Amino acid sequence: MNVFDVKRLKSVTVITGHYGVGKTNLAINLALDACYSGFEVQVADLDVVNPYFRSSDYRSLLEDAGVQVIAPRYAGTTLDVPAVSGQVSAALDWARAEQGRLLLIDAGGDDVGATALGRFARVVGEGDYDLLYVVNRSRNLTHDPAEALSVLREIEAASHLRATAVANNTHLADFTDGEVLGRGVSFAQEVAASAGLPLAFTAVPASALENVDVPGVRYPVSVHVRKPWE
Repeated sequence: MNVFDVKRLKSVTVITGHYGVGKTNLAINLALDACYSGFEVQVADLDVVNPYFRSSDYRSLLEDAGVQVIAPRYAGTTLDVPAVSGQVSAALDWARAEQGRLLLIDAGGDDVGATALGRFARVVGEGDYDLLYVVNRSRNLTHDPAEALSVLREIEAASHLRATAVANNTHLADFTDGEVLGRGVSFAQEVAASAGLPLAFTAVPASALENVDVPGVRYPVSVHVRKPWE
């Protein structure tokens, strides 16, 4: 079984995509796994648009595991004020100063959310980085590959950064099964091919990793992010 190794990530890794594709849950999984693998990890929450699904809402979970969280001043509230922590620039330098460090940037959804990321484009682009474009075939407005590609191009234009790979996070919450995952792989492969990018991995529920037959590289994920009413 080909399972994604978080050690493959560049020291600066950006997670971005359309609203609701599961960026934050994926970022939390990557951060925790990297920390458990011996990395020093920081997560920068640049989602200054969505007041609900933010990495900083899970600060206790991350910090209890040893992950440092950098967040906008108003993260964790319902105030969508584009105030981005000045610590991000220092974190970029920190991540690249020594091996064994990882800075995960959880960017906001679509081009609006990626605008905050654009503030740091020059510094991010000065060194090696990964920008994972997260896709979810089950998400409204991006279950057509052409639509997903259009969103990617908008994000790249707003952030002034180019994506380096596609990450498939297709799911239907508790109704995710092999059929849903299989359709997601085909969809993600088409998006990646259209964008001229590799498909980094397909996220698979950790509980189902041994029981589903999904082609390509798999990444086992746990559900940490829940809707406010769950």
